[in-house]
Amino acid sequence: QVQLVESGGGLVQAGGSLRLSCAASGRTFSTYAMAWFRQLPGKEREFVAAISASGDTTYYADSVKGRFTVSRDNTQNTVYLRMNSLQPEDTAVYYCGAGLDSVLMITTGRAHSWGQGTQVTVSS
Repeated sequence: QVQLVESGGGLVQAGGSLRLSCAASGRTFSTYAMAWFRQLPGKEREFVAAISASGDTTYYADSVKGRFTVSRDNTQNTVYLRMNSLQPEDTAVYYCGAGLDSVLMITTGRAHSWGQGTQVTVSS
């Protein structure tokens, strides 16, 4: 089972950009589909983006399509989330997840491992 550590969160003004990183331990990273979710206090975790183990398939929530890009570097055991044109409604704790099922399955939140999260705050 992989262990995940997110980084790259912070405070940014509306219209700005951030790149989140999720570093994974273990030698089997390339076998995991990866996903980003986000969560506000008192709310359910919400799907943001996912990428297949090989990196050739991606999925995005409608709310972030065209603004966010998920990518991965299997040589560095890292998945990224590039976030452009950030808006106050993107404010949340962002989590990465890893799953051995299909990339479509991980979009439902079915992951074998989760990171601890990184806070993203977008000011208006």
